[in-house]
Amino acid sequence: MNSNYLNEKTVEGVLAADRESTNEISGEINVQTATAPYQAEFPYERDEESQVTRREFCNFLFLTSSALFLGSAGFAGKLAYNASFEQKFTPLKIEGAEALAPGSALNFRYPEEKDTAILIRAADGGYYAYEQKCTHLTCPVYYSKPNDRIECPCHEGGFDVHTGSVLYGPPPRPLGLIAIEVRNGGEVWAVGKAAGDKHEST
Repeated sequence: MNSNYLNEKTVEGVLAADRESTNEISGEINVQTATAPYQAEFPYERDEESQVTRREFCNFLFLTSSALFLGSAGFAGKLAYNASFEQKFTPLKIEGAEALAPGSALNFRYPEEKDTAILIRAADGGYYAYEQKCTHLTCPVYYSKPNDRIECPCHEGGFDVHTGSVLYGPPPRPLGLIAIEVRNGGEVWAVGKAAGDKHEST
């Protein structure tokens, strides 16, 4: 018995019940009576369908937890693997640095062309270099000569010129440090870098 036949038979039963009724509009009782055989053939328990069994819930919980655990383990493994290799940096001469007067700064790119950095010659004559991205929301920082500090114009963050440490504002960690060397003739070379939370290791 196919569904088309059942549908036609059900409709016919409702119409027949309507014709026998004194009321021209089919009522709920007539519809329920006519559809009873169809419901018996194809039962549907709405309450049972809407419930999730304890076993199904536990299976879902187990699969979700397993997926999260495996994803976290894979990410941690990749970080550990990458950390096992010491990153090599190619030394780069910072053009124009030897002519930099105390209390001034210049921008350069290191270690890649896409990476912006700032070289500062502080009031004491020392050279200091950092990544130019603020550790809050990566806004470019600049050297403020009157205050002798590095400042972020976006959210008023401030960094120490000599260490890159946060002085005030929302930045969560120091600026990324770029290691420099002053070579013969006063040339300044960038020779490496470290994340803002690893200054002590450089």
